[in-house]
Amino acid sequence: MAQRILEPGQIEALTQRSIPRIRLPDRAVVFAKRAARLHELAAGSALGGYLKFLAALVGAQHAALARLTVSLPEKAHLERSSAHGMPPIEAATWPRECTWRETLESLCAALAVEQDFPSGVMDGISAIRGASPAWIENQAASILERASHAIDARTAPVVMAALQVHWVALAAQFAVEEMKMLDVPGVCPLCGTLPVASVVYAQSPYQGYRYLHCALCATEWHRVRVQCTHCGASGKSIAYHTLESTAGGGLTEEGGPAVRAETCEQCRGYRKILYQEKEPAVEPVADDIASLALDLLLGESGYHRAGNNPLLWLGSAS
Repeated sequence: MAQRILEPGQIEALTQRSIPRIRLPDRAVVFAKRAARLHELAAGSALGGYLKFLAALVGAQHAALARLTVSLPEKAHLERSSAHGMPPIEAATWPRECTWRETLESLCAALAVEQDFPSGVMDGISAIRGASPAWIENQAASILERASHAIDARTAPVVMAALQVHWVALAAQFAVEEMKMLDVPGVCPLCGTLPVASVVYAQSPYQGYRYLHCALCATEWHRVRVQCTHCGASGKSIAYHTLESTAGGGLTEEGGPAVRAETCEQCRGYRKILYQEKEPAVEPVADDIASLALDLLLGESGYHRAGNNPLLWLGSAS
C-alpha cells in the first residue's frame, strides 16, 4: 500500500485536536527548576561564575514570585484580544503595575549579599539601585520592545528577571482552554515575545512533541518539528548541529547530545532545540546559556540567532 507523505501544514491540521497546543507555566516550580539546572551546569563549565550568578538571580525570582499577587486582565480585554488575534498580555503594550519595580529591588537586595560574582555584576546592581524610576521604566520598555540599541547590557539581565516574575505570575492565572494559537506561530500566544529555544518532551501527554519556550512569561506552545521557528521553512532547508566531542570543538551534524542548534538555510537563522529524552533535566534558558560555545561557532559559520536569551545580553547601549 502506498504511503501518503504529509506536509507540515497538513500535520498541524490533523493534530490540532489531539496535541496539547499550549503549556502554561507552573509558578511553583518554573524558577526553582531553572535555578537547579543552572547550579548543575555551572560545575566544570567555563561559564561557571556567570552561571552561579544566574542561579542566585533565578533563586531570587522564585522567592519573589511566591510573594507576588497580580491582577488578571478584565474579561472584556480578553475577548477583544481574542477577536483581533492579539496576545492578551502583550509585552510591549500591557500596562505594567509599578509593583514590578519593587520586585526588581528585591532581586537586587538578594544579590547584593552574595559573594564571588563575576566582574561587573555588582556594578550593574548598583546602577539599578541608583537609577531613577523613569530610567528603569525606559530600560524595561526597551527590553520588551526589543530596542537593542537602547538597552544597558550591565543591568538588562536583572531588569528582565523582574519582568519575567510579573509576566509568569500573569500567565499562570490563565486557563489553557481559554487560550488560542496566534496566526504568527513564532511568537508567544500570551505575550507576543520571541521564544528562547524549543524542547522536545519525553513524558506523556507531550512525548515526542516540540514546544517553543517564551523568553518572558515561560509559556510554551506547540510547533511541528523539522521546521524553522523563525521563517517557517522546512524539509531540506533544516539541519541540526552540535559541538564535536573532539579536541577541535568544531560543528557536526552527527551525534545525539541533548542540546542542538536547528539551522535554516533559507533565513540563515537558528535556535537551540533541547531533547528531554537525552537529558531529563534540560531547561531552555539555562541550557541555552550553558551552550554558548555552540553560538560562537554558528556565528563563525554565518548563522544568526533568531532570538536572544533573556538573561544574557552581549551588547550595550551607546
